[in-house]
Amino acid sequence: MRANAILFWILAGFFALSAAVYAAWSALDEQDPGMEPAGTVALTLTTVLAAFIAFYLGRVHSAQGAELPEDRLDANIDDGDAELGFFSPWSWWPIILAGGAALGFLGLAIGFWITYLAIPIVVVALVGWVYEYYRGNFAR
Repeated sequence: MRANAILFWILAGFFALSAAVYAAWSALDEQDPGMEPAGTVALTLTTVLAAFIAFYLGRVHSAQGAELPEDRLDANIDDGDAELGFFSPWSWWPIILAGGAALGFLGLAIGFWITYLAIPIVVVALVGWVYEYYRGNFAR
């Protein structure tokens, strides 16, 4: 976590330097004098975003009180297994959900009426995935 925070602080510094160079370079343009605002604002907001993420990661690192297994040089791969979560390797619901989401994005790109076909597929897939362990062999 500490390494990630340091990387994001480095990125924030790089984007800040890039924003300053971009603003100065666009201000010195002979054909169109004056600073170009769109790129300067975009790079400045990228700097702010990287700084926010670095600040958050630094606060989480200091609040957790210990190093993550990814940050220790003597850690094994198995040390982080319990924190990864639980996944159903035999579940078909994520594939159906991905197909419904792809159909929804296709509807946004081609014709909005396709999105109306995707909404029921996405809802059924979400409900099926959430309630997967309430029916059948794996009911609790």
